[in-house]
Amino acid sequence: MRGHTVVRIKKSMSGVAIAALALTTLAACGNEDDGSSSNDGGGAESADIRVWLNGTDTPQEARDWLKETFEDQNPGSTLTIEQQEWDGLVEKLTTSLSSESETPDVVEIGNTQAPTFTSAGAFADLTGELDALGGDDLLPGFVDGATVDGKTYAVPYYAGSKYIFYRKDLLEKAGLEVPTTLDEFVQTAIELKKANPKPANFSGFWFPGQDWRNGAAFVWAAGGELAVEEGGEWTPALSSDESLAGLEMAQQLFMGASGAPKDGNEADPWTPFCAGEVGMMSTPGWVKGLIEAEDTGCPDTYAKEMGVFALPGTDAEPAPVLMGGSDIAIAAKSPHQDLAQEAVALMLSDDYQTIMAGAGLTPAKESLASLLGDDEYAAATVAAASNAKLTPAAPGWANVEGSRVLEDLFSAIAQGGDVAELAAKADEQMSGQLNG
Repeated sequence: MRGHTVVRIKKSMSGVAIAALALTTLAACGNEDDGSSSNDGGGAESADIRVWLNGTDTPQEARDWLKETFEDQNPGSTLTIEQQEWDGLVEKLTTSLSSESETPDVVEIGNTQAPTFTSAGAFADLTGELDALGGDDLLPGFVDGATVDGKTYAVPYYAGSKYIFYRKDLLEKAGLEVPTTLDEFVQTAIELKKANPKPANFSGFWFPGQDWRNGAAFVWAAGGELAVEEGGEWTPALSSDESLAGLEMAQQLFMGASGAPKDGNEADPWTPFCAGEVGMMSTPGWVKGLIEAEDTGCPDTYAKEMGVFALPGTDAEPAPVLMGGSDIAIAAKSPHQDLAQEAVALMLSDDYQTIMAGAGLTPAKESLASLLGDDEYAAATVAAASNAKLTPAAPGWANVEGSRVLEDLFSAIAQGGDVAELAAKADEQMSGQLNG
């Protein structure tokens, strides 16, 4: 989700891979030697701690602070940040975490991916460290999603609810107001596209066909679910009457309001915004910085017309948007468990999280929410987070994401396919994936 971040995964982690990973990891649990090296044989631990961070969400200032502070506090040890990409991350983690020689020590993982890896035993147990890392102050939904049988294997890194970025000038020119209900939002998006026939790919609401993460909000707002748990088993729920109503609303937007590619993904939303192709779009708050930046955005043109609001729900309260974001975890096979814990503690420190908040990322601790400020962007973040939801905490949810069943579903809906038939097909595929 990244939360945000936007999480994109190409292939599935198969059940065989998960089982193999679980077996190799659990076998290592009997070894109490932390495998750390020492400088002089006197027991002083030293090592190079490898930290995997994904995409560009973590600002360079935070990366520099982490490396410098860790190395100052641990003489003789170093910390190396290795940037990974969200695309294909599940596959790469599956391979790396199962090998002591290849495993990173600390990894960032999308909050929607965490349940699969925690269920497989790929991460070290952090239950005993929770109080020191923040305890009840840590974002509870993220902690719950990384907890299995009462043990917690990952902690929140940052969160990022999506909200609506819009062009104030275009709404005013079209004689439109900021919508206060979901029905009004859909109509406003359609009217915006009608009022802007050029460019031909203009979007009243920018909604690429594969964008199930924004599509989920319409399912949830209609009272539907992606999947439900009954008796310890997860079953898909896209074919329920409520879910179908939400999918039909999404199709209305795809067909009548969006000029984005019907088979495209939601990557780099600042690019079409700064090309003058977007009236409204739903993105994480950190996109603001990219729109305003000289090298990536349009600070002198469309950024000056930018406003934000939380996507409204059916009852004028904020819609239940997807709570994006990331967790951080320690690889179970890391030979440097103590140093890895010190790195995680620094990443959850107030100093580090303050830097993250400055980049528009919701801090991992609830008490630090005020760091986001008090402007309209902070207000939209708080409003969007007030009713945000996480993806189902099913053990096999990473399999669902990895198979791209939801991307395929929404892309087909965007191209005018029969919603009920497509939902039934997606449910059938998900039924063999949700439980691992």
